Amino acid sequence: MLARFTPTWMIHATYDINPGDLNALGIKVVLTDLDNTLIAWNNPYGTEELRDWMRALQRENIQLVVVSNNSRKRVKKAVAALQLPFISRALKPLSIGIRRAMRQYQVAANEVVMVGDQLLTDIAAANGSGVRSILVQPIVESDAWNTRINRFFEHFVMHAMRKKHPELKFRKEFMNERNK
Repeated sequence: MLARFTPTWMIHATYDINPGDLNALGIKVVLTDLDNTLIAWNNPYGTEELRDWMRALQRENIQLVVVSNNSRKRVKKAVAALQLPFISRALKPLSIGIRRAMRQYQVAANEVVMVGDQLLTDIAAANGSGVRSILVQPIVESDAWNTRINRFFEHFVMHAMRKKHPELKFRKEFMNERNK
């Protein structure tokens, strides 16, 4: 049961993920959740730190794609200034959105990583799709009302997961002993 929610890696923040390390692992496409992973859920404009990270991904020839459960209208508006491709209505924790992105970009599961801030949606969808996953801490501590429900249950899953896998801790660096 816990395997469904166990991330491959845990990193403090999305922007701490080193694109060079991703490239070394053969990653061609980074799928990312939108709210509280790529941008703060209540601030759709992003930061300069995000833009720097996006440029670093481009230098490594890694495609960044937003995979969100939000409506097409909401995601399109949120990523317009960033000019990012997206998959809306991804239906996470189901693997539908991730599989759609893999078909669209013609990549195998080992060439993709899913980045998200929620075990019960993002990580579960990644594991269900057979792709590696990176759990990040939310950008801001506040959440939309519907996410607060997930966070309540996530607390119990995280506790059980850490008990079973004490090596799983949020880290600043991407590459470590577990990754090699």
